[in-house]
Amino acid sequence: MHDETVLITGGTGGIGRQTARGLADLGKHVVLVGRDPERAARAAGQLRHESGTDRVDALTADVSRQSDLRRLTDQVTDRYGKLDALINNAGSTKVQRELTEDRVETVFATNVVAPFLLTHLLLPALRAAPRPRVVNITGGVPRGHINVENLQGQRSYAGLSFYNQTKLALMAMSITLAGRLGTNGVAVNVAYPGHASTAMNKGLPISTYPLAARPIVPLLKLLSPLVLGNRAAVRASRSSIRLVSDPGLDGITGVYIDRKARPARWPEAVLDAGTRRAVWQECERVTNRSW
Repeated sequence: MHDETVLITGGTGGIGRQTARGLADLGKHVVLVGRDPERAARAAGQLRHESGTDRVDALTADVSRQSDLRRLTDQVTDRYGKLDALINNAGSTKVQRELTEDRVETVFATNVVAPFLLTHLLLPALRAAPRPRVVNITGGVPRGHINVENLQGQRSYAGLSFYNQTKLALMAMSITLAGRLGTNGVAVNVAYPGHASTAMNKGLPISTYPLAARPIVPLLKLLSPLVLGNRAAVRASRSSIRLVSDPGLDGITGVYIDRKARPARWPEAVLDAGTRRAVWQECERVTNRSW
C-alpha cells in the first residue's frame, strides 16, 4: 500500500482535499491536481504537515482544457511511471453557458469530458500498476433526466439543473468505460459523496439555482456551513476512499457507491443503452478520440 500512487483532480479543497487526507493517512502517495499553482502547493504542504508524511505532491492543470490534460499526463508518466488510482474529482458549475478553448461547454468539459480523456491518456500508467482503479465522483442529485439533444447546453441552460445533468452523464459514460476497460483489468467505479459545504457551493450566485428555490437560497447559504461544516466533507470522502483502498473491491468494476460507501442501484437516467451511447459518442467527438 505504501507504494501506491493516487492522482486526485480537484484535490486542493473541499471533498477532494479530505479524500487526499484520508488516503495520505492510509499510506498512499497522493498527488493533488489544482488549477492554481500556489493554492495547490499550499494544500500539499498542509497535507504533508497534517498527515506526517512527505508523500504528498502537487501538480497544476485546468482539467477543462484538453491541452492541460495532455501536459498533466506527461508529468505523471515522467515522474511516477505507474499510477495505481485516478480519482476524477474536479467539478464545475456556471451561471451561463461558456465554451472552452476546445469549443466545448465548460461544465460538460470539466465534469464529463475530462474524466473520459484523462483516463484514456493515463491508461499506460494505470496498466503498469497491479490493481489499477479509476473513481469518478458524481454529485448533485442522483436522479433526473439526461437530454441527449442538449448534452452541452446548446438548447437550454440552467445553472444547477445543467450541472446535475452533467453528473448523470458522467455516470452514463462511466458505465460504458467500465465495460470497455474491465477486460483489461482497470476497474472503473462511481462514488456519490453526498452534500458538503465547499468553495464551489459557497461561490454560486442565486441565479444558478432553480427559480422556485431562489427565495430561500440566502438562508441555505447561511445555514449550510453550520449544518454541514467540515465533518460533512470528511463523510463525503468515504465513498471514494473505499473505492480506492478496500481490498475487498479488487477486480470489482462498474459499481455505483452511495454517500454511505455502500453499493447502490444506478439512477434510472443512466440505465438506457441509447442514452449511454449518445454520451459516449459525444465524448469521442469533442476529443477526436475513439476507444
